[in-house]
Amino acid sequence: MKNIPLAEQMRPTTLDQYYGQEHLVGKDSILREALEKGQIPSMIFWGPPGVGKTTLSYLIANYLKWNFYKISAVNSGVRDIRDAIESARKSEEPSILFIDEIHRFSKSQQDSLLGAVEEGILTLIGATTENPSFEVISPLLSRCQVYVLKTLNRSQLEAILDNAKIIMENQLQQTISVQESEALLRISGGDARKLLNAFELTVTSLARKSQHITITNKDVETVIQQNLVMYDKKGENHYDIISAFIKSIRGSDPNAAVYWLARMVAGGEDPLFIARRMLILASEDIGNANPNALLLANTCFQSVNVIGMPEGKLILSQTAIYLACSPKSNASYIAINNALSTVEKTKDLPVPLHLRNAPTKLMSELSYGKDYKYAHNYNHNFVNQEFFPDDLTGTTFYNPGNNSRENELRSRLKQLWKDKYNY
Repeated sequence: MKNIPLAEQMRPTTLDQYYGQEHLVGKDSILREALEKGQIPSMIFWGPPGVGKTTLSYLIANYLKWNFYKISAVNSGVRDIRDAIESARKSEEPSILFIDEIHRFSKSQQDSLLGAVEEGILTLIGATTENPSFEVISPLLSRCQVYVLKTLNRSQLEAILDNAKIIMENQLQQTISVQESEALLRISGGDARKLLNAFELTVTSLARKSQHITITNKDVETVIQQNLVMYDKKGENHYDIISAFIKSIRGSDPNAAVYWLARMVAGGEDPLFIARRMLILASEDIGNANPNALLLANTCFQSVNVIGMPEGKLILSQTAIYLACSPKSNASYIAINNALSTVEKTKDLPVPLHLRNAPTKLMSELSYGKDYKYAHNYNHNFVNQEFFPDDLTGTTFYNPGNNSRENELRSRLKQLWKDKYNY
């Protein structure tokens, strides 16, 4: 058992041993009820790493006593899919095909699944960390139920840690005291596998020095820092590196951005994942300070999708450098979040009558659209009128950033609206 990673040793064998995702497999939950009826749809599990997507798939197959075929989109192709489909076709028992990282499959690879799923030859379970709306082809997505898996919370992670401590104590025949767990929980980021790997590394390191193992935050940080390269090679630092990459661009450091980009390229990261994150950043962190940033990021995504690697790294590098050197503004990001917060508080305020659509005679008689002023009929294509519900008049969501482009926008808005929005 000592040669088997702790995370693998702790993989649950029944649904009752499974941590988290009560909304899916807890009592009276939708997926649990489907399992109890023995009828499950093809499905996509969407969630961050280490929350139990693969484990839940195993448990579903085990619960139903169905055949279980597993392939990874990283190192499998159409032939592997066809082999699994053929095995399922020949079997008298129902079959589940689990595809890990299904977002890495190309359109043609995903297309090859359609017939088997449609005919009921097998039930598909795909796992992805990416939004399936963008990464799974529409015909396949329409035949699957999407279930969102949530990051594990503190109490769930601590329960996992308690069980891990018992297993490690039995293996090493040493007592383990977790004096401080904050560093372990922080490193995990809600990822159970990351938590267990960090705990196992720390315990193994400290076990060489003392019969009684006492774990502190400092111990964890020291051990993990020493083993950071190992984490990278195992792909455990995937989200830490993309975080460093994005923060370097946000911080206007093209040199650091290219370094972290190179780390991801060398590690075999999905180039579309990198391009997608830059596309988000172009709007979130640059926005109207430089609208061309979003255009370039979108072109980068499309170009990398067409060209692929290794040439795609040139486009990724050019875009990362451009975004890092661009002026920054998160004004659009703040604006939509503030607006959503207001919508949550004020709920469904009525649309003013003059802004309503009036496609029928009755609606016109009810004054829908009455007194609306068509902006193009006025000088400079602008007329001062109210566009908010009465309760929100004068509310400011968009506050232009302090950069040349948005300062121009601020001046124009002030000229148009005078003091209404305090521009």
